[in-house]
Amino acid sequence: MDTTIAAISTAYGEAGIGIVRMSGPDSLKVLRKVFVPRVCTAEDAAAFEYEPRHMYFGSAVDAAGSFIDDCLAVYMPGPNSYTGEDVAELQCHGSMVSYKKILAAFLDGGAVPAERGEFTKRAFMNGKMDLAQAEAVIDLIKARSSRSFECAGQQYSGTLSEKVKAIRKELLGELVQLTVNMDYPDEDIEQVVYGKLLNRVSSIDDEVLKLQSSSEEGRIIKEGLKVAIVGKPNVGKSSVLNMLLRADRSIVTDIPGTTRDTIEEQISLRGLTICFVDTAGIHESEDKVESIGIERSKDAFNKADLLLLVLDVAAPLEEEDTELLSMAVGRPAIMIANKQDLVNGQADEGVCVTEEILRKYMAEGESPVFVSARTGEGLEELEDRIESFVTGGRVRKEDDVIVTSARHAALLTKAHEELAQACGMIKAGEAMDFIEVNIRAAFDLLGEITGETAGDEVLTEVFSRFCLGK
Repeated sequence: MDTTIAAISTAYGEAGIGIVRMSGPDSLKVLRKVFVPRVCTAEDAAAFEYEPRHMYFGSAVDAAGSFIDDCLAVYMPGPNSYTGEDVAELQCHGSMVSYKKILAAFLDGGAVPAERGEFTKRAFMNGKMDLAQAEAVIDLIKARSSRSFECAGQQYSGTLSEKVKAIRKELLGELVQLTVNMDYPDEDIEQVVYGKLLNRVSSIDDEVLKLQSSSEEGRIIKEGLKVAIVGKPNVGKSSVLNMLLRADRSIVTDIPGTTRDTIEEQISLRGLTICFVDTAGIHESEDKVESIGIERSKDAFNKADLLLLVLDVAAPLEEEDTELLSMAVGRPAIMIANKQDLVNGQADEGVCVTEEILRKYMAEGESPVFVSARTGEGLEELEDRIESFVTGGRVRKEDDVIVTSARHAALLTKAHEELAQACGMIKAGEAMDFIEVNIRAAFDLLGEITGETAGDEVLTEVFSRFCLGK
């Protein structure tokens, strides 16, 4: 990496300040060509001595010496920098014109344009972070909720990497023992006892599975929970959405079919990103426009992570209700018994839908949430249930590791499969050579998470997801 790269590190648009940065062996040389500290003349700028990690006020100029913008400059020599190389930055006014002119001046001075994620890739290549930590950088940038930001920060700090490396260390110990017994079968060396080997490999596999089992929760934390609010017309779906949003987003009337298309809204609920889809009432309709909305509702129904199935408890269940209840069987769903304000104090089971009636359509241990979208009654319990769906009802400790990357989850799944095959062969008393192949495969797969066994294709794919300038 003998080139010096440069890029705009600030998102496009107006801002108070913007940053244009460089990394590479000629960072200081190029900086001296472009920046004139206020404490010296233009002639002296080429030899100005920068104290590392100190800010200097001055002006950026182009190759002809023409003024571009007033800036703050900082120089950070490697290896004590983000990339591990010499790094220089100019902080200018937040104008795209200023950014582009300063970048052009850096390029005229000898730098080359950076590729996506190249600063972080250089940090990885220079040992400043492993691949899992590097991936956490882009997750920090793209975090849409406090919970996803916390998970990315945890991964960036190295908690996932430490766990994976600890598992690999255990696997390496088994590989060493297997190799010794295969290479020196006649030597007076403690033989691998299959029973003990099975216990150790099974224990390691349990650790892999524990990490992998957190990936669904991690995916939702990272990407957001897709929630479809479904029900027949006029049961209060839009009112339930408004209650959850604490705002009148959907039009609410007592006319069935008011919502004729899906309405999508996103909120942060207790640090989680929740993407609600308010659907048109699912029923048979001769209206062409309404039918299109109903088809979109069915599509949202099928793609949702979680269904909020809304029923009107102030009226008897109808065929359309029971059909929806049947459609939701086997799907993650929360049954919402709405319009509770209309039935409080009533006991006519012929008119009101009771919990006993609803339990007939629910799995054992499940219960409906009784709410009044009009008064807000039951809102807190509903939010509790949505949060509990994401976490599985678990109260996680601060040091619990949650896997948020689909790449990591896939590698953990494959590693588990290899270890499960190894356990099967150990039980069958197969030759150690065969067992060693599966254990080594798991060892290498886990190494792809931290980058220790990742090839160029993996690195290219990972860093292509980054923005320019990071």
